[in-house]
Amino acid sequence: MIVIPKDHPLATHDDIHWTDLRNETILMSQYDPSADIENILVSNLVAEDKRPAIKRHDVGRGVLKNLISMGLGVSLVLESDIGASFEGLTYREIQDGTGASLISFHAHWRKDNQNPALQRFLSLLAERYPFPSVGG
Repeated sequence: MIVIPKDHPLATHDDIHWTDLRNETILMSQYDPSADIENILVSNLVAEDKRPAIKRHDVGRGVLKNLISMGLGVSLVLESDIGASFEGLTYREIQDGTGASLISFHAHWRKDNQNPALQRFLSLLAERYPFPSVGG
């Protein structure tokens, strides 16, 4: 997903595509999975002259969102970031040629793990992401 200031021109778009980011400044925190997110950005905007400017900051996501709300750039985030709302920001899905861009995650655990937190976590995953099924 992309997080942008509410008054940003892209905030009026229902669909934002990777190519819409070409002239943007992408702000990234040194503490986020920024290398992975940058790889996704680069793989979707292959031509080097078509890539947005990427600026890394030695700050956490909260401060980064303040920078975005001040109009200093936009940022790529995971869907889980939506829960932490900040005044003046808008979240949009980024679209590729087939629809919303998705990142796959995998979870592995030992079958003999009896930790109650694991069972709650697996239940949450199964509820939020019912396919493929989670278990054993």
